Amino acid sequence: MGLDVPKTIGAFVLVLAVGIGSLYLLPAMTPMAPMTTQTIMMMVLPSMAIFGAIMLAIGVKHGEHRATN
Repeated sequence: MGLDVPKTIGAFVLVLAVGIGSLYLLPAMTPMAPMTTQTIMMMVLPSMAIFGAIMLAIGVKHGEHRATN
């Protein structure tokens, strides 16, 4: 599977969009409201993006290590 920078960024944004979108739509689907939109956008989105970027960097470095050894 050949991943390049645009595909990687697209997959990263897709995962973030699914996660944030599901949290955003949850109150409309159920009677419970776990978090407000402001909380989701100001706390959850940045933490998801930072954690995802760290995991992506670790994964890329692991892939480089596996490819050379």
